Amino acid sequence: MKNIIVAIAFVIINSICFAQSYTQKYNSLYDRTEYYDSYGRMIGYSKYNELYNRTEYYNANGSLVKTENYNSLYNRTETKSSSGSIQQTRNYNSLYGREDIKDRNGNVIGYRKWNSLYERYEVFNSYGTMVGYYKWDDMYDRWEYHER
Repeated sequence: MKNIIVAIAFVIINSICFAQSYTQKYNSLYDRTEYYDSYGRMIGYSKYNELYNRTEYYNANGSLVKTENYNSLYNRTETKSSSGSIQQTRNYNSLYGREDIKDRNGNVIGYRKWNSLYERYEVFNSYGTMVGYYKWDDMYDRWEYHER
């Protein structure tokens, strides 16, 4: 019995210690949204490109990683790699009241849903298991992502 309690305590402590959280904050000086890891290091940033009507995501070194734009013909948001091929799409599913995330073949790989009780966006994988959530932090005026 003691071994079971020690094993459960070990799992709980590891999940607390190694849980990742990411923070995004708007930087008005550079007119971009910056993303930070749980240690406060910038891991990348995004910026809206008015010429191409898209959001561009860069890593911390300034290299283009992916782009995101809205496709009004298919009523979805498309995420493309730096070479221009579609990686994933997002669109609102009114039947389930959630935003479905699909791979390039149209298979649902996850979804995002608003939880009004906790006032946060919860992110689920294709099996329906919550993998994390976005929550607004009023004190720091930013969105924070917490992985489970």
